Amino acid sequence: MHNRYSRQQLFSPIGENGQLLLKEKHVLMIGVGALGSASAEALVRAGVGKLTIIDRDYVEWSNLQRQQLYTERDAQEKVPKVIAAKKRLQSINAEVEINEYIFDACTEQIIPLLADVDIMLDATDNFDIRFMMNDLAQKYQIPWVYGSCVGSYGATYTIVPGKTPCLHCLLAAMPNTGMTCDTVGIISPTVQIVAAYQVAEVLKFLVGDEEALRKSYLTFDVWQNQHYEINVEKIRNHDCPSCGKNPTYPYLSYENQTKLNVLCGRDAIQIRPAKPIHYNFDQLAVQLSPYGDIQQNPYLLSCQAEDYRLVIFQDGRVVIHGVQDIQKAKTIYYRLFG
Repeated sequence: MHNRYSRQQLFSPIGENGQLLLKEKHVLMIGVGALGSASAEALVRAGVGKLTIIDRDYVEWSNLQRQQLYTERDAQEKVPKVIAAKKRLQSINAEVEINEYIFDACTEQIIPLLADVDIMLDATDNFDIRFMMNDLAQKYQIPWVYGSCVGSYGATYTIVPGKTPCLHCLLAAMPNTGMTCDTVGIISPTVQIVAAYQVAEVLKFLVGDEEALRKSYLTFDVWQNQHYEINVEKIRNHDCPSCGKNPTYPYLSYENQTKLNVLCGRDAIQIRPAKPIHYNFDQLAVQLSPYGDIQQNPYLLSCQAEDYRLVIFQDGRVVIHGVQDIQKAKTIYYRLFG
């Protein structure tokens, strides 16, 4: 077989030895939406040996504008993103081991997956999950790369436990713009730039070139032609509960993990039960059929009612579309599921 990585190996910071190292490495990624699609494809094409992808969601039409792994058929069939992503990624590079998990990322489910993980990549839009990733990274000494994007604005930062300020340190000192994709939207060039920076940092670390890792917090606005790098080395807090002298890892406790949240850009609210519930979809379809049209696949069941749509996952999560009021979402949930 021709050497598919020949051009990458010609790049001297990687070379043949770096390529061999990549083949032995394991990257864990939370989220395979916009950032996750771009980053996962780049890492698979680069020849990373093992990729674990975690996502709670399924493909919708509004994803297709910027989430490059998915097709119209995926949206029509409401295929879970990790299932569609794995199929596409394996068609790109069958040499890469890809492990997929459909769940709402939480401590209990992620910890067992960390044993041989070399680096984690943030491709979520949820700060609860990011803070959980940050505490996991600090507790288990696993580097991770933060990334976010909204509108034409993007940001990324590489966190190496014991060497850099953590996300908890950073956001205690950084302003919160309050912007979300609900309010200002998102364009695909923003996604691609953030993903490119994230993947570059991952590759640097995996081939052992830690000196090349960016030490700054990077932000840009691709539409306004702005680019900034902020020196954050001095904001490390030695009393930080996540990375300080006596860490308590506050975001690893269940009480600090969101159980009901509004989904960004979705006009929807997700409700996660206190304990996983595994539904029999055939029985559930009969139960919900009086409320509206039913559509199901092996991974989820949806019910289109008159003024809202329910999507129920195998782990018991329920997403209620067309509802923005949390109390109304709770009323619907408890009326249908007790």
